[in-house]
Amino acid sequence: MAIQLSSVLVQTDESGNLPESKKISSPGTALRRCQTPKSLLSQANSVGIIGGVSAFSTLIFLEKLVWWSSRDGEECIPFVVCCDPAISREISFRSSFLSVNGKDTRNHYHHVVENLRHKRAFLEQSGACCIVMPCHTYHVWHDEVSEGCSVPFLNVGDCIARELREAKLKPLETGSGVRIGVLATDATLMAGFYQEKLQIQGFEVVVPDKTTMEHIVIPAFEALKRRDIEGARNLLRIAIQVLLVRAVNNVILASDEFQGLLPLDDPLLKKCIDPMDALARSTIKWAQSTGKVNQQT
Repeated sequence: MAIQLSSVLVQTDESGNLPESKKISSPGTALRRCQTPKSLLSQANSVGIIGGVSAFSTLIFLEKLVWWSSRDGEECIPFVVCCDPAISREISFRSSFLSVNGKDTRNHYHHVVENLRHKRAFLEQSGACCIVMPCHTYHVWHDEVSEGCSVPFLNVGDCIARELREAKLKPLETGSGVRIGVLATDATLMAGFYQEKLQIQGFEVVVPDKTTMEHIVIPAFEALKRRDIEGARNLLRIAIQVLLVRAVNNVILASDEFQGLLPLDDPLLKKCIDPMDALARSTIKWAQSTGKVNQQT
């Protein structure tokens, strides 16, 4: 299949800055219209993507965006990507000195938020009419980064919660609501954006208790860092089963590290949800509906 790609990939330098020719005056000066004569993209359904902490996960998201938007013979949706390895290093550096045990550490990441806001404003000036961040970690600061944005800025929590509501799931236990489990890092769970979005849609949210986090989930992440894939896979299976015993309908795997960890033929995978899939589908739905409206006007 031949696919016409209407996209641009922009990578910042290691200091987190954009190329000199692409710099903007300030992070807060987002354009009030999607395109200008100097925009990189001119289509009204152009999407701006802030690459995540994991470049690999960003590429997986882009692959889904390309194939899913063009599988019915349509052109791939237009997009521009801003990828910045410097943010990942800064988050890792700060995380090594900050404890997340019972503390809100978001205020310690002011420079990260400003960096992300800079990327967002750049994408707006590049002609993006919708912004997405395919990254669980960055969504901790979604409210701060999206503040003042002149175009729609999709939230992965909203996307997955909306899809689950539309699925019209039935409770597994009489007298209870529909329960959704969430597996993620301490930081993501403490930020609470998945729990908040799911609860707004009427779901009961189940997260690992302290013992499960300390003896199963955190060791799974540590095993991945040691490249002990089989060990991490077995721990993930146990963590999922612990939540399923608590009568959850599905388990949201809200971490890039869990992506692709279970084999495709693993029965547990049928109970798991990758929220970035929902973000990709919502992005495509927005782009295709906006493109059709623009064609009619």
